[in-house]
Amino acid sequence: MRRLRWFTDGGQWDLDMESPVTMEGTARAVPGDPLPLGLSRGPRVTRPKQLDFMHRFMASPLVPSYAGDPSNGGRGLLFHHAHILHLAENWSATVLEQLNVQKLFSLVKEHVSNQDEKSLWLKSLGRHMVDIFSLGFGTELFVTPESSLLVEAYNLKQGTRSKATFQHKFPQHNLVMEAVCPGLFVDKHGTYWDVPLSMAIDLASITSGSGLSYHLCLQHNSGQPKHFGGDQTSEIPMSLLPGLCAKAAVSIRKNIDIWRKKEGKLKMVQPYDALLSDPHVSVSGIIGAAAIASQGDKLARLSIEDETKTLKSFSLYSQKDNRALFADLFAVVSFSAQHGNFQRLFLDLTRLNARLDFRSVSTFAAGAVCLAENYYNSQRPDLEALHAVCPDLSVSLQQQIVGPFSFRVDSRIKLDPRNNNYFAQLDESVFAIDWALKVLGSAKASFWYAPKQQEAMVELRFFES
Repeated sequence: MRRLRWFTDGGQWDLDMESPVTMEGTARAVPGDPLPLGLSRGPRVTRPKQLDFMHRFMASPLVPSYAGDPSNGGRGLLFHHAHILHLAENWSATVLEQLNVQKLFSLVKEHVSNQDEKSLWLKSLGRHMVDIFSLGFGTELFVTPESSLLVEAYNLKQGTRSKATFQHKFPQHNLVMEAVCPGLFVDKHGTYWDVPLSMAIDLASITSGSGLSYHLCLQHNSGQPKHFGGDQTSEIPMSLLPGLCAKAAVSIRKNIDIWRKKEGKLKMVQPYDALLSDPHVSVSGIIGAAAIASQGDKLARLSIEDETKTLKSFSLYSQKDNRALFADLFAVVSFSAQHGNFQRLFLDLTRLNARLDFRSVSTFAAGAVCLAENYYNSQRPDLEALHAVCPDLSVSLQQQIVGPFSFRVDSRIKLDPRNNNYFAQLDESVFAIDWALKVLGSAKASFWYAPKQQEAMVELRFFES
């Protein structure tokens, strides 16, 4: 489930997302699309390591996930188990197992209803074992303390999905080189797409708090994208078509504490989460610029292109033959408020986060100028201009239930003055129960459910504020 902080860390650059439709549990955003609520995340612990931790320290030999939309690749209720073998001090191997509970129950129900002979049923069970039980393998080698190479292969004999990732930590940057075959992407509607081969080189600056940050990415896609669930009626996102794409973004962030209380904590009592222990009211702002250049069949442009043409904004867009260039400004304004220190047993944590995301400053400025002209000429406000100045609004509310358990809901609110019935409409919500793992300082096990996408997962998260 998306935390608002992940978005403000990056602005426009892509993030990995949680996805229960595949064994590895991740997907990437379709370039140029806003990340679907409830699926995005930044750097994370790999899925096998998450599962191994829950097996060892949380008495969970089987970890569930759920993807209930068959048209979007959903396979119902699944159980996962992982084994990690340490082959050397800097080398480990993993085995990941997945059981399709829904498929197993349907076979048992078919056997009971048809009263088949035992031998025939066992033969049928063996024939369907590939659909019921899935295997995945991986190996990770730490070449140096700062460099690692991860090679994974999942869903063997069911259309193998393989991935190779090299990561290196510089003093002030993170470098990631990745090749995925096929690569799983998800668009702004939550629809999954498979790209036969996707390769990317990603360099991001490391920043904490206020300051300058930047992000560079070079991505190449090969082969014709296909809908993951087999729906041939969906329109293929153009930025997934074969070709080469280069992206760059730079931003400046400023954090301001309106009020923060350091005193009043219980002595000799450790908070359930060290990063959620200070009551505060704060705001943060980000302003930045993003540029995208592409070559090939794809046209890696942001979805605001049509609006910028309509409103005659000052964004840069150029297209010639099979080459395209797009550049624009973006801005993010976030508000955060917390009551309680998350130390007491009941009602000692209430948090509210809100984010206004202006994906195109040029479109916002063009809309504002158009509205000013309407007002000056005593004309009715142009609805397209009103829509252009409306930002994307996301709201998150977290409330402690008892002890380390808290309830959280993240919602995206759609603002559209062109809608005659509702100016503001709840577009999407994700519900979660968080279990703070006190012994680790700042970590949690999170169970989230997204009703719109019919998806649910149990996962681990570390050092989130």
